[in-house]
Amino acid sequence: MTDLTADEARKIILRAQGLIGADGRRGGVHTMLRRLGAVQLDTISVLARSHELVSYARLGTVTRAKVEGAYWHNPAQSFEYWCHAACILPIEHWPLYSFRRRAFRERRYRWHEVPDHVDKLLEQVREEGPLTTADVGGGKKGGPWWDWSDNKIGLEWLLDIGEIACTRRVGWRRVYDLAERVVPADLLAEDLTDEECIVRLARIAGVALGVATRGDLVDFIRVKGRHAEILDEVLASGAAGLVPVHVTGWPGKTPNAWVSPEALAEAPRGRHRTTLVSPFDSLIWHRGRTERAFGFAYTLELYVPRHKRVHGYFTMPVLAGGRLIGRVDPAREGGTLVARQVSLEPGLSAAKWGPAVGDALREAAEWVGCDSVRVERAEPALASAVLSATT
Repeated sequence: MTDLTADEARKIILRAQGLIGADGRRGGVHTMLRRLGAVQLDTISVLARSHELVSYARLGTVTRAKVEGAYWHNPAQSFEYWCHAACILPIEHWPLYSFRRRAFRERRYRWHEVPDHVDKLLEQVREEGPLTTADVGGGKKGGPWWDWSDNKIGLEWLLDIGEIACTRRVGWRRVYDLAERVVPADLLAEDLTDEECIVRLARIAGVALGVATRGDLVDFIRVKGRHAEILDEVLASGAAGLVPVHVTGWPGKTPNAWVSPEALAEAPRGRHRTTLVSPFDSLIWHRGRTERAFGFAYTLELYVPRHKRVHGYFTMPVLAGGRLIGRVDPAREGGTLVARQVSLEPGLSAAKWGPAVGDALREAAEWVGCDSVRVERAEPALASAVLSATT
């Protein structure tokens, strides 16, 4: 069995995530999505939407139009479905989620009762599609965001079970079409067992995460019950192509993590990326893993009442030198990127690390079309170091 130090594990994670060296930038957005296996979607947009921020963190100032075009091509290069959460997934992964489509079909319920007229909705998509919720009367009843209209519930159910698919968006609306019209026929015809799905997804998750505990893998593909038992079986048998390792300082019995043999074959090398990181980036989407791998305790405070927030509404960690060194709560006012609050991790020097935060802010400002940076709240020495690097 291989023993890894916590530092070695962290570097393998960063390389797997495309955040060390030139390899992470090769192939653009298309290759990045396949490296990560899944890119989480979220409705919140501060500097940009999260799926754009994930690309930016790795590729730099690729235009947002190119990012969107690479995710949602015609013909389809990706599709939206449930992985760690609602995610953009490579189109070739369509067969791997048949286990989940079958489970939804058997359950016939997710967050809402399936409406009786769902078959008529399917026929409408067949005859009139592709469609958005606006084409079937709207997505909401008028209440909170989860108060969906029956037509929205029906379309999402049909997406859950694979009768329809979303391979592009108009604005922020999903475009629904028959799966048989947008998913390549060879992928649509591939009928995998639950075990085959979990084997292949475990491999994808393990490679994407770099070094992963069982809990990390479960969190990536969101399995429970019988499907989690299958995951345990394929890890124990080696069917997923991952090998057990022990990471010093990580909790759990020996072995306490899994890694691909390829990741162990060569030590990570190359320049570390300096960047802001989306709260929904797969580097940090598992908060326990983030603290374990980076020693960085992180809470997204947009769900916290304003008067109880410590770091801000949409705090983005700052990655520099292979570490999560601090946090920025960003906003945009016209042509100015506003850092409402900036802080470093305890014990880090403003003189040493403040310029890295400034570099991250300057590049982010350029990417979103801002020509200046303003810091509203920070320790004076940190604010000075940050601003000196942005001009």
